[in-house]
Amino acid sequence: MTPSLDVTGRTICLCDINSAYVAMEAVFRPKIAQRPCIVLSNNDGCAIARNLIAKRMGVKMGQPWHELKGLHARGELEVFSSNFALYHCMSNRFNAVLRQHSPLCTEYSVDESWLVPPADNNLEPWGHALRADVLKKTGLPIGVGIGVSLTSAKLASWAAKTWARGTGNVVDVRLPGRLEKLLKLAPVREVWGIGGRLAARLEADHGVRTAWDLVCVERRLLRRHYGVLVESTARELCGEWCFSPDEGPEHQQQIRASQAFGRRIYDFDTIASAVASHVARAAAKLRRQNASAQSIKVSISTSHFSRQGEPYSASAGTAFSTPLSDSRDLTQAALNILRHIYQEGPAYARAGVLLGDLTGDRYRCDDLFAPAERPGSRQVMSVVDQLNERMGRGTVRFGRETASPGWEMRQALLSPRYTTRWEDLPRAR
Repeated sequence: MTPSLDVTGRTICLCDINSAYVAMEAVFRPKIAQRPCIVLSNNDGCAIARNLIAKRMGVKMGQPWHELKGLHARGELEVFSSNFALYHCMSNRFNAVLRQHSPLCTEYSVDESWLVPPADNNLEPWGHALRADVLKKTGLPIGVGIGVSLTSAKLASWAAKTWARGTGNVVDVRLPGRLEKLLKLAPVREVWGIGGRLAARLEADHGVRTAWDLVCVERRLLRRHYGVLVESTARELCGEWCFSPDEGPEHQQQIRASQAFGRRIYDFDTIASAVASHVARAAAKLRRQNASAQSIKVSISTSHFSRQGEPYSASAGTAFSTPLSDSRDLTQAALNILRHIYQEGPAYARAGVLLGDLTGDRYRCDDLFAPAERPGSRQVMSVVDQLNERMGRGTVRFGRETASPGWEMRQALLSPRYTTRWEDLPRAR
C-alpha cells in the first residue's frame, strides 16, 4: 500500500545532546573534543559513550575496558569513569535552557527532551537559534528534530545527527517532501521502538528494510504479527499522533538496578545495604514515569571469572497483591527475598534488583481485598524524590542504605565533580 503522509498536524521537537557523556566531560576539558574519547560504565566495565572520533577509530559500544587499556596507555584514547553527579547536573542545565524557549518541555532521558515549538511553517531557523543558545549557555552540542509526531521527531533527530554537516544538526520533516525522503533513507532499525532484533524479523517476514517499507505494510498485518505498538509506530511515521511523551514505544516494562561490587563481599549486612540502594534507585525511576511495580526480583552472584572458591548465584522474586511504588515497601520485600537466597561463604561480586510488570498509575486497578496503601505514601516519596533531585542522590536515604557502604564501584578514571563539589570547582589561570 502507498502511505498517506500528513505533515499538517501537531508539531513536536526532540532535542538530543550529541555523545552526551563525552560532551559533558568536554565542557570542562575542551581539548578532548578534538581527540577520541569514551566514558566507561559502572565499575569501569565497558564503553557506554563515544565521541565521533572514537567511533571512527573503531571503538564499539559496549567494548570491554580491558580491550581498550592499551590505547589509553599509549595516549591514543581519552577515557573517563562515569561521573553521574556531573551528568545529572549538566542535564538540568540543558533542560533549563530549553524551558527558556518553550515552557512545554518534558525530559525524556538524561540527554533527550521533548518540547513544543512556536507555531511556524518553517522552524529550522528557530531550531538553529535554540541549538546556538544551548551551546552558548551550557557548552553542549545538540541535535534538533522537528516532526508531527513523537516517532517522526525522533527520526528527524537521528537524521540531524547522521547528516550533521548538511543539516547543521537541525531537521524539520514538515517541509515539503522532507518526511517521505527521510523515510526512504532511514534503516528501519533506526525507528524508535524497533531495534535490531525486530528489524531482522520485519525484513525476514515482509522484506522491510527502511522506514518507508514499514509504513507501506498493511496495518492489520503489523498488528497481528508484531502487536499494537509496531502498528502505532507506523501510524506515527505517517503523521498520526499515537503516543504521548511519557508513553512512547519504549515505555519500560521492567526497571533493573544492578552493580558489580568494587571488592568481594562476604557478609549479609553489606549486601543488604547494596540491595536497599538498588531498590531506592529503581523506585525513584519508577515514580518518575508515574508507574508502580507488581513484582520484584533480587539476584546475587559470585564472579564468573574468579577461580577461587565455589561459584554461586541465586535469584528469586515475588508478586504483589497491589502495585507498589513506595521505596519502603519495595525494600522490605527485597530484603525478605535476600534472606532466602543468601548463603554464607561465597565471595559475592554482584547484586541487583528487577522491578517488573509495571503499570501506569492511571491504569492501575487495585485489589479490593489488598492492604491499603501507607498513609501519606505518595506525599512522602514525592518529598524524598524532590530533595534527592535538588541536593544529589542519597541526600535522603532509608535505614538500610549506609552513607559509606563499603561496596562502592570502581571509578579509577573519575573526573572532578565540577558543578556539585566546592573543592572540584574549575579554577581560572
